[in-house]
Amino acid sequence: MEQADLLLIELEEKMEKSVVATEGEFSKIRTGRANPALLDSIMVEYYGVDTPVKQIATITVPEGNQLYIKPFDRSILKKVEYAIGTSAIGLTPINDGNGIRLILPTLTEERRKELAKEVEKIAESGKVAVRMIRREGNDSVKKFGISEDLEYAYLGDIQELTDKYVEKMDQVAEKKITEILSI
Repeated sequence: MEQADLLLIELEEKMEKSVVATEGEFSKIRTGRANPALLDSIMVEYYGVDTPVKQIATITVPEGNQLYIKPFDRSILKKVEYAIGTSAIGLTPINDGNGIRLILPTLTEERRKELAKEVEKIAESGKVAVRMIRREGNDSVKKFGISEDLEYAYLGDIQELTDKYVEKMDQVAEKKITEILSI
């Protein structure tokens, strides 16, 4: 049944995208190590347009717990500093006249546990997305009007895919939690 095989491929692609999106959410969580992805959500007003910091500056990691942002145009240094200072990342920018240094404080044990719980919540949302894709696939297979045996076989294939991607989601979450909890 070619239609059902195409459906399985489509479902797998959607589930893979859910895992990738969840990993993207994880990259926004501070671990105590400097990661330029922390700044992905920060926008700076540049020539009247809100622009991501990574498009108007180079972001380097001079040390394990520091980020250095050097704008291509020094005239926007104050705007970048303001955008970072007012953002939700909770870091104080240090302007040295050429760029901005962000020093990530070491995380307390309590904060690490809070972040680990946040990772678990994000992972659970990702698993819910995968299960919704499964339900969508199951509904599609039931509409094909195929024999009961064939329908049962395809529903089993969809469940195997779901199990595979839920497991993948758990592995990605476990890796991030290990990263957060390690000092």
